[in-house]
Amino acid sequence: MNYYDEIKQELINNEIYKKAKDYSKNRSDLRSYYNVGRLLFEAGNDYGENIIGNYSKKLVIEVGKKYDKSTLFKIRKFYLIFSNEKVAPLVPQLSWSHCLILLPIKDIDKINYYIEQIIKRNLSKRELERIIKDKEYERLPNETKDKIIKKEENEVKDYIKNPIIIKNSNNYEEISEKILQQMILEDIPSFLNELGEGFTFIKNEYKIKIGDNYNYIDLLLFNYIYNCFVVVELKVTDLKKEHIGQVQVYMNYIDKHLKNDNQNKTIGIIIVRRDNKNIIAYSSDNRIISREYQVI
Repeated sequence: MNYYDEIKQELINNEIYKKAKDYSKNRSDLRSYYNVGRLLFEAGNDYGENIIGNYSKKLVIEVGKKYDKSTLFKIRKFYLIFSNEKVAPLVPQLSWSHCLILLPIKDIDKINYYIEQIIKRNLSKRELERIIKDKEYERLPNETKDKIIKKEENEVKDYIKNPIIIKNSNNYEEISEKILQQMILEDIPSFLNELGEGFTFIKNEYKIKIGDNYNYIDLLLFNYIYNCFVVVELKVTDLKKEHIGQVQVYMNYIDKHLKNDNQNKTIGIIIVRRDNKNIIAYSSDNRIISREYQVI
């Protein structure tokens, strides 16, 4: 079998197609590179690793400079990853630029997660690079990773990262609860992304009246996917049992006075300097979630 001629023709056809059909060039790239990757893999099995170097020398001259040895190895690796039955199938939303960013990742489950995020959030190349750099997958709870692998139904708490990254854009030196809240408000879209999908901001310092006293919920959110209010309390200390009691009171208040019959029960998120799994483990309300924060 003449692998070289097939590879050359596949790449030439792709270049011609992309010029004529610019709107679908990403899909053409992925399809062509997948086929070329398969041929490179088979040629390597038949003739040894050096065949890729030999092909690249001729392709650079006959097709284009971009098809050097490094590019051919990336194309072959692309095939090896995406031919794995555990990897999500190719979709039009992925571009070759996305795939190049994913190639260095060895964990198939991690690759699948980022493919899902590219599609769900319509991530650009730069946005994908950022969430990988921020170790978004690594900061998911282990239970969530298991659910993703098993394709089980998710809950509102599943994609809340740990730790939650909060940007200190104005270089605050002393981090109080007020300052922590201010940093979140300065970049609320990033904070909501840290919590996962479907979170929207309602108000900070949301005032409620319990008996004769006014109380203020640090952040009141709503999740439109899970159809529920979300109470967020910020603490710059370790998690304490009284924090759970406080959030539980706020959740019950929202359920009684704000939630309607078509909405699900309110959940609570306590964001703390340091978590205490023992306290959460003995909490009787599994709607309450604790997460640590990390200021960068």
